Amino acid sequence: MSRMRGGAVVASLVISALVVGMIVGTVGAASATTPEPPSSSPAPVAPATPIASTGAQPAAAFVGAPADAQPVRGVAVPPRHPFMAPVGRSNIHGDAWMTDSYSTSGPLGRNPTTATTSLNALCGTIAFDRRGRLVATCTDTTQPRLMLFDPKTLGVLAAMDLPRREAPKPGANPFQDFTGGGYFYLDDQDRAVIPTTTRHVLVVAQQPTADGGTRFRIAGDYDLSGRLGAERISSVLPDWSGRYWFVSKTSGIVGTVDRTSGAVRTVTLHEEVENSFAVGEDGGVFIVSDTAMYRFDPDRRGGPRVTWRERYQNSGIHKPSQVDAGSGTTPTLMTGDLVAIADNADPMHVVVYRRAKKTMPKAKRVVCEQSVFGAGASATENSLIAVGRSLLVENNFGYIGPASTIDGKGTTPGFARVDMNRQGSGCRLAWTNTKDAAPSVVAKASVATGLVYTYTKPADATGVDAWYWTALDFRTGRMVWRSLAGTGLAFNNNYAGISLGPDGTAYLGVLGGIAAARDMTGGTR
Repeated sequence: MSRMRGGAVVASLVISALVVGMIVGTVGAASATTPEPPSSSPAPVAPATPIASTGAQPAAAFVGAPADAQPVRGVAVPPRHPFMAPVGRSNIHGDAWMTDSYSTSGPLGRNPTTATTSLNALCGTIAFDRRGRLVATCTDTTQPRLMLFDPKTLGVLAAMDLPRREAPKPGANPFQDFTGGGYFYLDDQDRAVIPTTTRHVLVVAQQPTADGGTRFRIAGDYDLSGRLGAERISSVLPDWSGRYWFVSKTSGIVGTVDRTSGAVRTVTLHEEVENSFAVGEDGGVFIVSDTAMYRFDPDRRGGPRVTWRERYQNSGIHKPSQVDAGSGTTPTLMTGDLVAIADNADPMHVVVYRRAKKTMPKAKRVVCEQSVFGAGASATENSLIAVGRSLLVENNFGYIGPASTIDGKGTTPGFARVDMNRQGSGCRLAWTNTKDAAPSVVAKASVATGLVYTYTKPADATGVDAWYWTALDFRTGRMVWRSLAGTGLAFNNNYAGISLGPDGTAYLGVLGGIAAARDMTGGTR
């Protein structure tokens, strides 16, 4: 992944060792390196061990006031993908359009509480099966696992070791490596589809056990190694016909897999592809590299074919927080046949494209470019949130790993909302929040509450490292409330994404394990 310089390298490696050493409550022993892992055994169900806060100085438990739900009207729900779990439950960005928005509710800040479970892993992606249980890929520095959690207690219900990760190479930043399962999705049969470090795509099903528990078993295994060489898979997703698409990291290999025959077909962009991608119901697959925005469609043999390519503005600067000198966003599809990213200009722009195969005569592919945040201090490594005609973007400038936020340090604040006009022909800046800083979280919006859910860390001159669940008003961008998740290194989310559960609980992977925020009944603050 990206490179770090000077003392930051040393700090990163030291923190990496600290993270492994400080977090307790492992689940199962790491398996030896094998081409593929065996089927799992059900994990013993035990009460979750809470993550301990650290630091001598106290932090405010709650700031602001509880919210009343203010639904955002007239927002269409993204279409249900026939080969993925329901909208809001399938992957780190919630749905096939990668909108990061939910029609369901999240916490309103009514006497909120945080529950945690301590693990020897960071769970970057959390999905939900049809019973509302958490399905997550979790990893320490070397051992990824697929895990199943009880949504109330956060107890582990099942676990499976995935192929191990290689030790970070000298100068590499292990906190910005999302390959080997960081991007997985849950399909329409509650099966986890996971790209592995061994360049396979595993399809892992849930299997009931005789004692009423659940275990994982491998239901499919697609070997892509013959087409990838030393490349690592960043992400895999199905198109609307069920065909698997995948992207690799360094050279930008884009490929398809026929699920029946196993046939693999690829093209190579010779550009880095660090993030996931979006799939449209018309067959389009939308991928952004460190150079350009693409639409792909399958050719007559089912292989990947470039339909259009559009370069975006790029300063050439590898900004702090971004994995490379390019866009840090997974493309986001919008109503009105649009797709959006953030570029790597200085200052950064939100860029909206027409996603159709062909544009109307005299119509440009790029609909609009709206600058956000300030020159020399604007970057994002997270997908835009789409709520109807609105796009929300957060500023991650300054975050390159846990060393960026220890000892009271913070990152550059910033959230912004960009609105398309009603004709879909231009956009404008609706508001900017320059007070709240979210170092690296994949934030989410709830159409039902009218709130944007993020995870912030205020800079603190006394050295307090306090992490907060934070709700912003979708309409104004102002902070409505924030509730303390915990203090110390273990509560750093390090690029993991918030997921809103079916019951309105917000879940997030942190370096110490998993945290959950929910409203408590029987009183308000």
